[in-house]
Amino acid sequence: MAYETEDHKTQYCFPAINSSCIKGRRSRYEYNFMYLFFSVLSACTVFLNLLVIISISHFKNLHTPTNLLILSLAVADLLIGLIVMPIEAINLTETCWYFGDIFCRLFLLILGLLLSASLSNLVLIAVDRYVAVCHPLLYPQKITTAKILASICICWFCSSVYNTAFAGSMRYSDSHRTDVCYGECIFMITFAWKVSDLLICLLFPCTVIITLYLRIFYVAHKQVKIINSLVKSRKCITEGSVRRKSESKATLTLGIIVTVYLLCYIPYFILSLIEYIEMTSATTIILWLFYINSGLNPLIYAFFYPWFKKSVKHILTLKIFQPASSLVNLFTVYHS
Repeated sequence: MAYETEDHKTQYCFPAINSSCIKGRRSRYEYNFMYLFFSVLSACTVFLNLLVIISISHFKNLHTPTNLLILSLAVADLLIGLIVMPIEAINLTETCWYFGDIFCRLFLLILGLLLSASLSNLVLIAVDRYVAVCHPLLYPQKITTAKILASICICWFCSSVYNTAFAGSMRYSDSHRTDVCYGECIFMITFAWKVSDLLICLLFPCTVIITLYLRIFYVAHKQVKIINSLVKSRKCITEGSVRRKSESKATLTLGIIVTVYLLCYIPYFILSLIEYIEMTSATTIILWLFYINSGLNPLIYAFFYPWFKKSVKHILTLKIFQPASSLVNLFTVYHS
């Protein structure tokens, strides 16, 4: 809907350009509220994920293979809060794309890279949890810090290559469209890339994640039942049993993160494959639910991981600047 000025003239995104898009109508109250809301949302997402990054990077006993995957995921979430959210907020609030055609393609490349990297990290987390729960004796040999670091680098590199090729294949306009105007960021995706993107970025990773977690929760459920039966019968509980119960609890936490991500990602991905999307309230909610998911992960850590609460307390009270603060034991009560 066009914004009507006091003299009832239609306002355009770029008044000096004949092919400019018409600017949407918003009251001053809507502008202020939307900018305030998205600014707070973006700032919170960056701040919370920064706490995760500092925690895992600073404290030595958090340098585990699983936490390195959480760190990589937090980096992708932080960049979504730092880059994607502000730009999408301006585009949504102003109803115009003011950043030019080149940055439009670059923005879609960055967005695709972060989505692919996040999904790749979730696949690695699923593999890590599968080995930890289903093959605990092999875990120290199969999953090492060096292997995880190499896997993370490979995932980010492959995501960069794939999304660069994907962005290069996009067309900015379509000869069959008559409503294309200057001031929007829309690209057309070829059918071949749609099929490949569907297989590579949705069906294959989601199938792997869901299959592994179904197996994980089946095995974990059996292990917890055995441990609980030993507790009830007052039999000796070995350190390995306690460790397996701890691994099961950590797996449940990461399983919640993966489930929430997929619930937000799948509708978002399906929307991204649709060539022409009319931005209704429903589609806007789906898009922003996915972006908001980047700020939910640290809250899940805070709820389930006592070590994260302790590390945040050290960070906010500036105790991390004290000598040997990186050697503080965060697992006095809970072992992960």
